[in-house]
Amino acid sequence: MTAESNIDLWDDAVLVDPYPTYAALREQAGVVYLPKNDVYALTRYDLIREVLGDPETFSSTTLGFNPMVNEALQGTSLASDPPVHTQLRAVLSENLTPRALRGLKVVIDEKADTLVAELAASGSFEAIDALARAFPLEIVADLIGFTGTVKDNMLRWGQAAMQVLGPLNQRTQENFPIAGELYGWCSSVTAADLAPGSIGRGIFDAEARGDIPEGTAGHIIHQYLGAGVDTTIAAIGNAVALFGRHPEQLALLRENPDLVSSAFAEVLRYWPPIHVWGRTTTREVEIDGTLIPAGAQLGILFGAGNRDPRHYENADAFDITRNPVDHLSFGYGPHGCAGQGLARFEGHAIIGALGRHITEIQLGEEVRVPSNTTRSIEELPVLKVIPA
Repeated sequence: MTAESNIDLWDDAVLVDPYPTYAALREQAGVVYLPKNDVYALTRYDLIREVLGDPETFSSTTLGFNPMVNEALQGTSLASDPPVHTQLRAVLSENLTPRALRGLKVVIDEKADTLVAELAASGSFEAIDALARAFPLEIVADLIGFTGTVKDNMLRWGQAAMQVLGPLNQRTQENFPIAGELYGWCSSVTAADLAPGSIGRGIFDAEARGDIPEGTAGHIIHQYLGAGVDTTIAAIGNAVALFGRHPEQLALLRENPDLVSSAFAEVLRYWPPIHVWGRTTTREVEIDGTLIPAGAQLGILFGAGNRDPRHYENADAFDITRNPVDHLSFGYGPHGCAGQGLARFEGHAIIGALGRHITEIQLGEEVRVPSNTTRSIEELPVLKVIPA
């Protein structure tokens, strides 16, 4: 028998604080059908890993939750299955391996250290605009080679690209024109529009060599901007908020800088940047005793899986010594986040700098705004920071 719930995954209250909903669904069943969304929600860690690791049964061609966005994303690495996905992914990932990024790591670490040191010395700051947004926007712009008006539009384009993955609600409809600007630019961009020596130029070189099909370089650039900016902003904002809420964890970090990597993994596990992600069944399939028809839309709840007590002990506690290297927030399997190496460099750089330069973070009231896909903080005033 199929478990059902009348919960709406995209209700404003759920989007702002989904964890009570995640817990209720997870305890109800590993798969719960939501009639309001016509979605089968996956709630438990092991089932989510299983689905993400089987692209033949669970297709990425409808990763969004409305037909318009899924049609627009056809031909991209995000919304394709092997063998097309394998080819596109290879070029996308080629410039994002730890080896390829090694030279960039020094630059990222230096920029993070300078920025956090300046903010710590200032005594108070707004953590989202001054840090969570400012840092990754600059890094990605330099990496891909964005200049001028494109650089100015990165934030709004990146946010809109994630909003339109939701169902056809008001948020999706309001953001389609903005996402359309990004799609339009990516379909007309040429190598000359990107800074010499940038990864963006390198992707056009790959297209010219025939490594990827003609006309797909723009799709890959879209993925860097559409999938990689808003999520990293969310992760960095969440890190500041969590260390402000948990001063004992910041003290642990200060005492043991080797915890930086573990701390970032725990930030991602505890508060994943992605609320829900889609897959479609290619055939009738049974998951955890529930028979799901072919062509059904799945909703993968990373945050529910990351707090599954069947997998993580004391799963609702924020503990930077946990080192949850197997968290779900980067996905898993063939579609695991292609940019996770860069995201780790950025997250480790910021968390390391927080540990070096700050002994205490006193927060004002954090403001969250309902968002279809990315769960992030809109405003986070740091009322007082005690520098190291």
